[in-house]
Amino acid sequence: MQKFKKTVVIGFVGSTLDQGKKLDRWQRWRPTMSLLMHEDLVVDELVLLHDRRNVSLIDHLRQDALEISPQTQITGHKVNIRDPWDFSDMYGALYDFVKSYSFDTENNHYLLHITTGTHVAQICWYLLIDAHYLPAKLIQSAPTGKQQPEGEYRIIDLDLSRYAALTQRFEHEQAENWQQLKANIATKNQNFNQMIQEVELVATRSSAPILIMGATGVGKSHLAKQIYQLKKEKFHLSGRFIDVNCATLVGDSAMSTLFGHSKGAFTGAIAARTGYLKSADNGILFLDEIGELGLDEQAMLLKALEDKSFFPVGSDKEVQADFQLIAGTNRDLREEVRAGRFREDLWARLNTWTFFLPSLKDRVEDIEPNITFELQRFAVAHQRQLRFHTDALEKYLKFAQSADASWQGNFRDLTASVTRMATLANGERIGLHEVNAEIGRLQQIWNIAENKDALTQSSLMKILSAEQVAQIDEFDRIQLQGVIEVCQKSKSMADAGRRLFSVSREQRQTTNDSDRVKKYLAKFALSWDDVNG
Repeated sequence: MQKFKKTVVIGFVGSTLDQGKKLDRWQRWRPTMSLLMHEDLVVDELVLLHDRRNVSLIDHLRQDALEISPQTQITGHKVNIRDPWDFSDMYGALYDFVKSYSFDTENNHYLLHITTGTHVAQICWYLLIDAHYLPAKLIQSAPTGKQQPEGEYRIIDLDLSRYAALTQRFEHEQAENWQQLKANIATKNQNFNQMIQEVELVATRSSAPILIMGATGVGKSHLAKQIYQLKKEKFHLSGRFIDVNCATLVGDSAMSTLFGHSKGAFTGAIAARTGYLKSADNGILFLDEIGELGLDEQAMLLKALEDKSFFPVGSDKEVQADFQLIAGTNRDLREEVRAGRFREDLWARLNTWTFFLPSLKDRVEDIEPNITFELQRFAVAHQRQLRFHTDALEKYLKFAQSADASWQGNFRDLTASVTRMATLANGERIGLHEVNAEIGRLQQIWNIAENKDALTQSSLMKILSAEQVAQIDEFDRIQLQGVIEVCQKSKSMADAGRRLFSVSREQRQTTNDSDRVKKYLAKFALSWDDVNG
């Protein structure tokens, strides 16, 4: 047996329309009293919000209610609203009421009367219901004619899941968001598609930092740009997308490049510089290869994220900058933290939302749709639409999806490969000739890279473990190998420093070359004795 519940209506008293003491008041529509005049609507309690000026009106309405609906209990609730047209003031007052009111959903149905009050009040009511602070449906009343004091009413349920058409629209919009994040590429990889769905939710609901992890060429920068476009179209931000590769931030200029500097901050600072962080204000700052940032820059970045402000180099005037950070890396930042090369507090700040982009070898089912995408992109750029002959596409896909295709550069390799075939093709079709030549070209490129990598790794393996070498980027491996070779040929650390820094040492006031070599080796947890042992 279904339990009987009472009906409780909550709303503002109509400080103008609910007034009246003459007999003709019963001949005109009064919003509060009209709710008690309908045979099909039984109101057990009316909770009327009012300010201090309308206390007597509440008493008068209570007396009128006894004549038409004696079973209805009328309760006044005083609220302090200084300006009914001020959103902050109104929302604060209604929020305080909702939090202090004791809702008994087990025994009562709640209806929120939205006829009376300002438009600002109605918007605030909607927001409170949508946020589930208020367990109520809406009841809207309206007049129908001068001689019909009861008017009419309608109950509105804001549970949008009840409306199939609206639900379908939201689902369609969400699907469009997913496609936008994938650049309209019809990907088939289940894990990747599930990740994109999560990214869409985060992009449209959160402004916390996002960390995108993955090997070089998997599309970290591309995904960051798609997130920016999605948020901009949803009016979540108004600023720019600033794309920075942290591997290019070297030496003393790194700090001023990121945070700006004041005029005269250092030799050569003939004018003030804004810096990338300020340029990203109200937008998105994408720091690719964030693991390359020095510890000093990491500390400044953390402060800027937490305080939304920072001091440019050489300035004592704080600069405000509110941006969302998206960071990319192909390093294991947890290992970098353990090695002392990355700040643990910054890692914790970045780790709210972490997404791992799989390599192309782990998404072989997505190679074909990406080929179609690259051909379309080539057509736009070069005004030349090309397609594969069927046998040529079959042969290329068979190779591309096989174990022989290492795809060391991931999607960058695929983009370059399709671009080469499209450029060299005669006519409007890419044939077996272009495919066979391209397969040979890719094998040669990958074989050269593998041989270089093997040579470098074999030398480094004498000093570092295989696990340590695997954690070092190819760029760093090549550079480290060169430094080690110089160190091993040098008589001392100072001698090695003079060879390694022969150009830059002439431009420095101090020339502590030994210290520079020592600090460089320490980045890889190495010492002079390790290298020359």
